[in-house]
Amino acid sequence: MFVAWGPELGFIYNDAYAEILAGKHPAAFGERFQDIWAEIWDDIWPLVQKAMAGEATWQENLPLVMNRRGFDEQTWFTFSYSSVRDATGEVMGMFCAVAETTAQVLAETALRESEAKAAAITNSIDQMIWSTRPDGFHDFYNQRWYEYTGVPQGSTDGEAWNGMFHPDDQEEAWSRWRHCLETGEPYHIEYRLRHRSGQYRWVLGRAQPVRDADGAILRWYGTCTDIDDMVAAREILARSREELEQLVEERTEERNQLWSATNLLVAVVAFDSTIREVNPAWAALLGWPQAEIVERSYTQFIHPDDVEGSRVWADKLAEGESGEFENRYLSKDGTYRWIAWSVTASKGAFHCIGRDIHRQKEQAEALRAAEEALRQAQKMEAVGHLTGGIAHDFNNMLSIVMGSLDLLKRRMVEIDPRAKRYLEAATDGARRAALLTQRLLAFSRQQPLNPQPIDINKLVSGMSEFIRGSLGSDVRLETVLGAGVWRIAADANQLENVLLNLAVNARDAMPDGGRLTIETHNAHLDDRYVASEPGTLAGQYVLIAVTDTGSGMPADVIAKAFDPFFTTKAVGKGTGLGLSQVYGFVKQSGGHVKIYSEPGEGTTFKVYLPRLVGSEEPAFKEKAVASLPNGDRQELILVVEDEPAVRQFSVDALTELGYRVIEAEGAKVALQLLDENPQVRLLFTDIVMPDTNGAKLSEEALRRRGDLKVLFTTGYTPNAVLHNRLVNDGVAVLGKPFTIEELAAKVREVLDT
Repeated sequence: MFVAWGPELGFIYNDAYAEILAGKHPAAFGERFQDIWAEIWDDIWPLVQKAMAGEATWQENLPLVMNRRGFDEQTWFTFSYSSVRDATGEVMGMFCAVAETTAQVLAETALRESEAKAAAITNSIDQMIWSTRPDGFHDFYNQRWYEYTGVPQGSTDGEAWNGMFHPDDQEEAWSRWRHCLETGEPYHIEYRLRHRSGQYRWVLGRAQPVRDADGAILRWYGTCTDIDDMVAAREILARSREELEQLVEERTEERNQLWSATNLLVAVVAFDSTIREVNPAWAALLGWPQAEIVERSYTQFIHPDDVEGSRVWADKLAEGESGEFENRYLSKDGTYRWIAWSVTASKGAFHCIGRDIHRQKEQAEALRAAEEALRQAQKMEAVGHLTGGIAHDFNNMLSIVMGSLDLLKRRMVEIDPRAKRYLEAATDGARRAALLTQRLLAFSRQQPLNPQPIDINKLVSGMSEFIRGSLGSDVRLETVLGAGVWRIAADANQLENVLLNLAVNARDAMPDGGRLTIETHNAHLDDRYVASEPGTLAGQYVLIAVTDTGSGMPADVIAKAFDPFFTTKAVGKGTGLGLSQVYGFVKQSGGHVKIYSEPGEGTTFKVYLPRLVGSEEPAFKEKAVASLPNGDRQELILVVEDEPAVRQFSVDALTELGYRVIEAEGAKVALQLLDENPQVRLLFTDIVMPDTNGAKLSEEALRRRGDLKVLFTTGYTPNAVLHNRLVNDGVAVLGKPFTIEELAAKVREVLDT
C-alpha cells in the first residue's frame, strides 16, 4: 500500500491495495492519517514527524489485530517514510510505503521455534551431533560435544579435530572423511577421541549427506557415540569370529588353562567353609592334591593362631564385601607357609586367589632382625663417641705432630746424628701414641669381630649377583677388579654388610636409575694425607670404591653423613644407622673410609682396609726417602682447585718438587691467569668444581693454548670418572688422595709425554 499526504496530513493518494491490507476502500479512510492505524498510532507518529522534518525513517514488524475475513487475526506491517519536497527543496508532504510482513514474521517465528526444538532435541540426547558444509568444514556442534571434548563453547574450527584424534587413528579418520566428501558415501568409522579428562575413548563416528533435488550435497549431518565401554567389553569377549557358543567354549578353555598353569593358589570355598575346588598349584606349593583337600573345611589347614582372624574376614566377605588378608597355611610336610589372599564372594561361595609371600615374610623378619642389630650396633657407637672423645682429640694433635715431623725430615737434608735420633724418637713416640689411641677407639666400639684372611676380589665377585638383585632393574652394576690385589684380614660377614649398605644407599640416591661401580685395587696412604685424617695410619691398603651416578651430596651433608641417626631420607625410609655401621666397622678393622661427592655428580665411598702381610713384611713401616723426579724453575704449573686446603697442599708439594706454581680457585680466574702467563706448561685441575667443571675448563684452555699439557685430579676413582663420562678416554687422571711420590711421577710423566 502506498500513501501520499499533504502538509496538513490530509489524504492525497492511496492505491487500490489499501483495501486489501486494511479491509477498507481508500475513500473510507477519511482525511486524518491516524484514522487508519489508530491502534499503532503511538508507534507511527514519531515516524511521521521525522519524515515531515525531512528525514527518512522506518519501523519493522508492527503488530496489529485486524478483521479482514470476518474474524480477528494478528498481522504485522513494516512502515517506511520519506519526505516529498517542492522545487525549492521545502518539505511539502511525505510518502509512506506499507508492506504486510505477517507471512515473514510467522515464518521467522516458526523457524526460531524449529531451531529451538532441534537444539533442545540435539542437546538432550546422549550423543555428540555435528554438521558441516559441503566442503566438510564443521559449523555446528551440540552441547554434548563441547561437554565431552572440553573444547571452548561455540568453537566450530574443524582443525581442532587434529588434536583430539588419537595419533594412531588420525590418518585413517581423515582419509575416510576425505573419501566420503569426494564420493558422497556415508561416513562410518570407529576411532579414539580425546575426552576432556585427557584420556582417549573409543567413539563411533557416522555422517550422512543431505542433497538437493538435483542430487548435489547441501550439508553433512553426523554423530559421535561413546562406545568405549562397549569396545572394552568387545575386546574381552571377542577372541574369534565364531558364534557366541564357540566364544564361550574358547573362554572356558582359556580359564581351564589359566587354572592349571598359574602358580597362584586358586580355590572356590562355600560359605560353610567347605573347599569345593582347588587348582593344581595347591599340590605344587603345599603338596596337597585336589582329592585330599576338596570337601574339607579350610579351617583344618590354617595355623591355629590365624583361624579366628580368617573367620572374621569370612563373615565380612559373606556380606558382599571383597578384601585382602594374610594367614599361614599348612603344607603336607607339616610346615606352614604365609599366603596373601584376595577374595570376592558371590552365589554362595568365596572365590579366592592366594599368593605365596613366605619368602617375603622371612626377608621382612630378617630385615627387622638386621635393623634391630643395626640399632644395637649404633647404640655402642654412641657410647664410643663418649668414651673415645679424648682419643679423637689426641689423634688430631698427633696428626699435626706427625705431619710436621714428616715435613721437617724432608727439609733437613744434613742433620746432626743426635738431632736425627731425637727426631726419630719423636716420630716413633708419636706413632706409638697413635696406635694407642686406635686401640682406645676400637675398644669404645666393642664390636665382636672374627677377622680372617680375605681375597677381596673373590668376595666382591661372589656378592655381585646378590647386590645386583638388591638394586632393581633400573640400576646397572659394574665391577672393576684390580690385578694382583693384596689380601686383607677382616670379618667377612661384616664386610659383606658394608658393601650391601653402600650399594643400597647408592640405589636410593638413584631413584630414576643409573650406574653403580665397585672397584678394587691396591693403595698407599702417606703421612701427608693421614695428617688431615685423624685415626688413619700411613701404609699399604686395599681400596674398595663404591661409586654411583646419583644425586650427590653437598658439603654439609658429607660432614654429617657418618653421624649416628643422621639421614636425608624421608621419615620412615631410613634409620640413619647404615653409614655409622660402615664407619664403625672400617675404623675397628684398622681401615679408613672417605666420601667424595658433589651435588648432581654422584658419590664415591672409598673404603681402605689394611693389607695382610706376614711378620717379615710389616704393613706399616718407615719408608726410606726416595729420590723424586723433580722439576725446574723454568716449568710453570697452574693449579686449579676449589678446596683451599687441597689447593694449598698441591701448591706446597709442587713447589717442593722444584716447579713454579700459580693457583686459582675456579675456571674464570684460571683462564685469566693462563692468558696472562703464556709460559704455563701444565694445567693441574680438579674435575668436579662448582660452576665450570675441570673438563670444560680444559676444553677452553686447549682451545686457547693447543700445546698445553693437562693433568686431572679427582676424589672419584679414575674408572668411575671414565664410566660416568666426566672426561674422555686417554686423559691423565691422578686420584685423590695422592702422595708426593705419586704426584711427582705423574706430573713428570705428563710433562715428558
